[in-house]
Amino acid sequence: MRILIVTDAWDPQINGVVFTLKQTRRELARMGHLVEILHPGMFRTIPCPSYREIRLSLLPGGRMASLINAFRPDALHIATEGPLGLAARRYALKHGMPFTTAYHTRFPEYIHARTRLPHFVSYRWLRWFHGPAVRTMVPTRSVRNDLIENGFDASRIVIWARGVDLSVFHPRAGDELTDAFRTRQRPVFLYAGRIAVEKNLPAFLALDLPGEKYVVGDGPALARLKRQFPDVRFTGAQSHSVLASLYRMADVFVFPSRTDTFGLVLLEAMACGCPVAALPSEATADILRGSGAGVISSGLRDACLQALEIDRGIPSAHAAGFSWEAASRTFLRHLQPMGGGAAIMRHADGKPALRQ
Repeated sequence: MRILIVTDAWDPQINGVVFTLKQTRRELARMGHLVEILHPGMFRTIPCPSYREIRLSLLPGGRMASLINAFRPDALHIATEGPLGLAARRYALKHGMPFTTAYHTRFPEYIHARTRLPHFVSYRWLRWFHGPAVRTMVPTRSVRNDLIENGFDASRIVIWARGVDLSVFHPRAGDELTDAFRTRQRPVFLYAGRIAVEKNLPAFLALDLPGEKYVVGDGPALARLKRQFPDVRFTGAQSHSVLASLYRMADVFVFPSRTDTFGLVLLEAMACGCPVAALPSEATADILRGSGAGVISSGLRDACLQALEIDRGIPSAHAAGFSWEAASRTFLRHLQPMGGGAAIMRHADGKPALRQ
């Protein structure tokens, strides 16, 4: 099948959406499918205000139509709600093309944290964006419930879980960190991910904990947090191999976010044998529920100290149950092929063209 994925999130961004799409493309290609990604690097862009790492595409409609016509997909998936997602949505509706969407990020909560915009305004816009999709894919049951409670059609909201690359993230030793990452004190409490206001990092960094605190990643709040917490070791963004070594070195992975829809870093840390301490959130509970691989508590300091007692074999065994192959097969099942196997496309002049 010829699968077209449209996304506003792509390199050089480092986040869960980009990583999820890359892993999904890789697995689908292994299954024999042809996957094309339309991303901001293929369009004229400007930096997003307050978050320059994100590029916003300018007037992408004409080029979007040309690229869709050129690829002639059997299935169209719109991964994000940005300018490219809007352009692909507009094209699909104009030409009667069925499509699926994904809801990766709790935008209402993130926008509220940055601007105080009421949640209901964002949810109204999201209902408009995702409403025409045959299916909207979400990462967990709790996110599905959130959307349904905010007026989404329950029959169209389906779960597309995430995976972890167990060839990179595993508990086996054999790699060494450079001196720059050597810990000076034990225990080590580590966070990895985007450094942004919605991640609630001060809830972790302000804790009175023994040992050291590490923060791995980049983002708009990095400079401010470095100034505010000079005793914390900020490593910046790292390659997956170094990140895996840091997970193996850490004693506890701390996850203070209450708004993440899934948290791929949770799986990565656990796959390396690192137990989790987290603040309560439904998405985190979905991942950890019944596993014994971490501690979820409104008292984050207590959760950190209790997590130190967890045998490292427990989180690694729990994470081993997640794979990108399984997640990608779920994605494939949720796609909507066009015309029951016959891809109905239109030429640039608007005339229909049927391809078997």
